[in-house]
Amino acid sequence: MPIEIGLTAPGFILIDDEGRARKLSDYLGSKVILYFYPKDDTPGCTTEACNFRNDFSKYVESGVVILGVSPDPVQSHKKFKDKYSLPFPLLADDEHKVSEAYGVWGKKKFIGKEYMGVSRTTFIIDETGKISHVFENVKPDQHSTEIISLLK
Repeated sequence: MPIEIGLTAPGFILIDDEGRARKLSDYLGSKVILYFYPKDDTPGCTTEACNFRNDFSKYVESGVVILGVSPDPVQSHKKFKDKYSLPFPLLADDEHKVSEAYGVWGKKKFIGKEYMGVSRTTFIIDETGKISHVFENVKPDQHSTEIISLLK
């Protein structure tokens, strides 16, 4: 079933870049930006993460939590986070179960080759745990600005 606005966000427990378990339910009472991205330290993913980093104080002022999710392992997330001084957790979905639950895992095509991967998608989850917004086919260079304008 596709994730739709108004539905309760699928719960999860994933390990972050520091090796800590993060549960979505720990963030009830806060607005959460849950953004799925394909791969650490690639051009589009770096642009998207660094724009969230550059705008991070605006999110903090609004009481918003940012969680990044990709199928990369914890160690890859740690290197990526350290390299770019990212101030928010990156969660390892290396078995892509959470990506599947959110409907962002599927067939992709690049240079004529098909493979399975994550579609760049962001969900805004409200304080009660319900999906309030879904952003598909995200443009990494404009996405943070788009979300900030929505939060105002």
